[in-house]
Amino acid sequence: MNRSMSNFLAGLGAVLMAQAGLSAHAQSWPARPVRIVTTQPGSSAELMSRLIAPGLSSALGQQVVIDNRGLVAAEIVAKAPADGYTLLLYTSPLWIAPFFRDVAWDPVRDYAPVALAVGSPNILVVHPSLPVKSVKELIAFVKARPGQLNYGSGSTGASPHLSAELLKSMAGLDIVRVSFKGSGQALVALMSGELQVMFPTAGSGMPYVKMGKLRALAVTTLQPTGLAPGLPTMAAAGLPGYESVSLSGMFAPAKTPAPIVDRLSQEIIRMLRRAEIREKLFGMGLDVVAGTPEEFAATIRREMAKWGRLIKDAGLRE
Repeated sequence: MNRSMSNFLAGLGAVLMAQAGLSAHAQSWPARPVRIVTTQPGSSAELMSRLIAPGLSSALGQQVVIDNRGLVAAEIVAKAPADGYTLLLYTSPLWIAPFFRDVAWDPVRDYAPVALAVGSPNILVVHPSLPVKSVKELIAFVKARPGQLNYGSGSTGASPHLSAELLKSMAGLDIVRVSFKGSGQALVALMSGELQVMFPTAGSGMPYVKMGKLRALAVTTLQPTGLAPGLPTMAAAGLPGYESVSLSGMFAPAKTPAPIVDRLSQEIIRMLRRAEIREKLFGMGLDVVAGTPEEFAATIRREMAKWGRLIKDAGLRE
């Protein structure tokens, strides 16, 4: 046997042994509790983690614990062993934040998408004193008063901020951003008349619309949603192609064995499709998506291309 053939067979043997080791690991998984690392207590990601955990625990036969780590959750999981015992439930800022600042993770390199869980739409609302009742009327009103109207948002790069910037870009509007520590503070300012326009989440904004404190013009999903009943989409109301939805999903560290990722994905998607889970998430202002790892990965690539282009072209800064 010549040397090249000997080297080839040795390399093949190493690969097969490694694959056998991964297969054995996947078959024995999970042998201990699984941890879901997520954001701060009370956030939609944290609440969803606690909703998913009991069913996932039952399906896996192991305890599933929730670990609230706030802003460092993404970094923790990026550096965790790829063994299926540390997961991340996070929202769109995971892949949006790197466009605004240096972060300790790479949204593509450091994670294996497991399941695209839910989407949280925004609604376009105005103060009731504004003499507009449609998206087209709002666009005309703002264009006639360049730089004179304000929109409010919470953190930079969050969906209320990017939804407004997408409107500005697509409609060619000059409207001034007023930044608050949180979207709740911006909503208060809008209802007091300090602001004129905002894109709160449907879950936070619709109660005030129903009370008559805000006027809703459209929802940011491509299709109408029960979270904002009766509202047209931004696309149907005059901005074809407009879509802005905050997404949440489950990740594992990169290089987690495919059988483990597949098992997790199947169990999580099965839970998300249960009527009682969908109902609870709907009550939290969330639409179930239940996307596969492949669908989740493709969505992240599209989202990064879209928002990265907008952020660059608009010169947005933190």
